Amino acid sequence: MRRLIINLQLFWQGAVLSYRALFTWLRPTTFIASMIFFPLGQIMFFTLLGIYATGAQNASFFLIGNAMQITASSGIFGVTMAVGGERWAGTLMYLFGSPANRLAIFTGRAMVHVLNGFVEVLMGLAWGWLLGWVDFSRTDPLALGLTILIATFSTAAMGLLLGCLGLITLNIMFINNLIYFLLLLFSGANVPVTSLPWWMQYISWALPLTRGIQAARNVVGGAPLTQVIDLLAGELLIGVIYLVAGYSLFRVFEAEAKRRGTLEAF
Repeated sequence: MRRLIINLQLFWQGAVLSYRALFTWLRPTTFIASMIFFPLGQIMFFTLLGIYATGAQNASFFLIGNAMQITASSGIFGVTMAVGGERWAGTLMYLFGSPANRLAIFTGRAMVHVLNGFVEVLMGLAWGWLLGWVDFSRTDPLALGLTILIATFSTAAMGLLLGCLGLITLNIMFINNLIYFLLLLFSGANVPVTSLPWWMQYISWALPLTRGIQAARNVVGGAPLTQVIDLLAGELLIGVIYLVAGYSLFRVFEAEAKRRGTLEAF
């Protein structure tokens, strides 16, 4: 029991401190503005472009897709830097040298970013409602909240996997940006998955957000939780797979770095 309490404390403290470490150089006003206006910018760009290309009747399709996809800014960039940034900050040797539970350390890096991504999605949907592009009158709030939470988790799990790559590469931001924009295409945020070539559809269903975005559109359209439970289960499974893969890679890199004696320059 005592060990469990210690691991939970480590999980929470690591989550909070790693999150604060990413934003200590920001003023609160700058951080708040990024939470409010970044979702607005992406949503307006792709929704207006979609309206121009396909008509105003499809505004909600682009609005919901991009509001959900915004969670990747926290799940991909934030989580990746929380893990991969350990080497940049020169703290990797202390992380690998500590006796702390590795699973608590690893998963804690994503905790606050999941909550951050959840808020970003809500902000994006709120902007869509204020602009009159989406109608929530038939939406089940519980189903929508669960959908956002699961999609945010699966995206953060991918961020943990990418963060491990940040331990061995010097240009992880290039990979982050590439994955972020690939998700814009493959996740169905702006292009229906069914209209993609067959080989792209296989990739789409292997990525986070694809099922989450589809579930969100169904829920906003009035579907109950029971009708989207399969999509949510698939999204959750994708997240667990990425989480396990990321943690396994983390342990492999740790063992290899210790064996070579190259903790800072693996």
